[in-house]
Amino acid sequence: MMTLSEMGIDEIIVFCVNDAAVMDAWAKDQGIDEKGIITFMGDPRGELTKALGMEMTHPGPCGILGAGRCKRFSSFIDEGVIKTFNIAEDIGVGEGEDPAGDAHPELSCVEKMMTDLEELI
Repeated sequence: MMTLSEMGIDEIIVFCVNDAAVMDAWAKDQGIDEKGIITFMGDPRGELTKALGMEMTHPGPCGILGAGRCKRFSSFIDEGVIKTFNIAEDIGVGEGEDPAGDAHPELSCVEKMMTDLEELI
């Protein structure tokens, strides 16, 4: 399997509804090299999350995490065009039973994205 760089990926952006300090601490905890291709970004007011239609509104997770959280997803965007969009929620279970995508998080993980990319190349 090719690496993401070999596939022409020049940046991976990881964002969630948190502030920059939280995202910086998370990146540091994960050993993310500031000179690498991975960038951690905060979406403190959830503006990007809402614009993408990825705001989690289900009362279960919102009752635990608070309102305005982001759904678990991955996307490949090339020159401003969304080529693939994967959301991990309610897969293989009844609607509303897995709003956070905990049953199948792999649907939004790097391995799934690499499979998608190989199909696009």
